[in-house]
Amino acid sequence: MNLDFSDQKILTRELEKGNHLALVYLMDTYHKPLCAYIYSLSSDYEGAQDIVQNVFIKVWMDRHKLHAVKSIRNFLYKSVYNGFIDQWRKDKRMLAIEAKHLENLNTIIEDNSDELLEKQIALINIEIENLPQKCKETFLLSKREGLTNIEIADFMNVSIRTVESQMNKAFRILRKKLASNTNIIKLLIYMGSIIAM
Repeated sequence: MNLDFSDQKILTRELEKGNHLALVYLMDTYHKPLCAYIYSLSSDYEGAQDIVQNVFIKVWMDRHKLHAVKSIRNFLYKSVYNGFIDQWRKDKRMLAIEAKHLENLNTIIEDNSDELLEKQIALINIEIENLPQKCKETFLLSKREGLTNIEIADFMNVSIRTVESQMNKAFRILRKKLASNTNIIKLLIYMGSIIAM
């Protein structure tokens, strides 16, 4: 009998029954987008894979609780997001403002389809590539590498004021180029790192 795992009720029921085919479907459907999501936050591909794998293991181990889950997709995204936050807290101290930004990014992710999210990130990357060279380098050192303005100034051998100026210029250009899509602007502001998808 062929089961339609795209029907959440069937998928949940079969997972709870221990049907390995349901788990295979779940992983085939969500592994890549979940990894892309976590990689967009961390720029750590292996770390992203570990977080996603751990979530799938936990889902399987706790499958008898899935009947209470309203949306499998949102549940998985929230679970890997929480896994990322746990790892982040282990790796570095999180400031309240960073936590808020990540929370807002998570809301954007949940409100968009995987395909739309990939398109939005791709649009951001295209416009980043079109930034003036110094402006782009400064922006990526901040958003992709996670350097502070002081660290960027030291690395580029420029003043902190120059770094701030280049960052402001980058955001000004990107906001103007992407002004037609509010969610893309939010992604741009809240993303801790930008990826090429």
